[in-house]
Amino acid sequence: MSQDPTDKTELPEDPERAPDPDATIAAEPSAGSSASTGIPAAIGPYHIIRRLGEGGMGEVFLARQIEPIERMVALKVIKPGMDTRAVVARFELERQTLALMNHPGIASVYDAGQTEQGRPYFVMEFVEGVPITRYCDAKRLTTRQRLDLVTEVCAGVQHAHQKAIIHRDLKPGNILVTEVDGKPVPKIIDFGIARATEQRAVERTMFTQLGHVIGTPAYMSPEQTDPTNTDIDTRTDIYSLGVVLYELLVGLT
Repeated sequence: MSQDPTDKTELPEDPERAPDPDATIAAEPSAGSSASTGIPAAIGPYHIIRRLGEGGMGEVFLARQIEPIERMVALKVIKPGMDTRAVVARFELERQTLALMNHPGIASVYDAGQTEQGRPYFVMEFVEGVPITRYCDAKRLTTRQRLDLVTEVCAGVQHAHQKAIIHRDLKPGNILVTEVDGKPVPKIIDFGIARATEQRAVERTMFTQLGHVIGTPAYMSPEQTDPTNTDIDTRTDIYSLGVVLYELLVGLT
C-alpha cells in the first residue's frame, strides 16, 4: 500500500483521521525496534521492513509474512497514545469495511491482531503501484486505454456501494495501478474515512465531529465540503471519480 505524497490534504486536520500513508513523521521506538529509526523489528508474527507512511491516528509499515505463506503485506497499526475509544472504533470500522469487500479492484484485508502493548493492527494486501494519473502519463496511454482503466475502477467502486460502503476520498493517490502479466490493474486503497449507508452501520460510522471536513478538497463533492451535512451518499464517490476522469483526460483538476 502506498500513496502519492502530493495528493493528501485535510481541511482542517481531524485527529481521528485514518492513517495517512503520505506523511513521514517518526514513530516511537518500541521493544525490538531500531533506535536510529524508531521502527519495530516485528509486530506480531510480521517482520517489519520499512515505514510506508504515518498520519494523525496510525502508521503503515511494509512487512514480510513468513507463515503460513511468505509474502509482502502492508500493516496498519494505531500509534502509541492514540488508542482512545473513538480511534479504536474507527480503526476497527476500517478493518471491517475492507473485510466486507471481495473484489480484484480493492485492496484485501488478510489478518488482524494486537501488539504486545495492546495496540490494534490489521494486515492487508500490499499494492506496489503508482497513482493512476502518474501511470497513465508515464505509459502515454491513449484516451481509450485511460477510459478502460477508469471503467475497472468504477467496477470496484460499484462493488463497495453494493456493500453499502462509500469511500469518500477517491483520488489518484488512492487509486494505484500495478502490472500483472504486463497488464495494468487498478486497485482502490485507503478506506480510512469510508462511511456505511445502511442505518445500523451508519450509526457506527458517525465519528466525524460536526464542524470538521475530512477528505481531499480538490476531489470532494460540494455536499462533502459542508461540515454540517451528514446526508452524504454514493453520489459523492461518483463526483470524485468524475474529477479523476477529467484529470486523466485533460491533465488538470
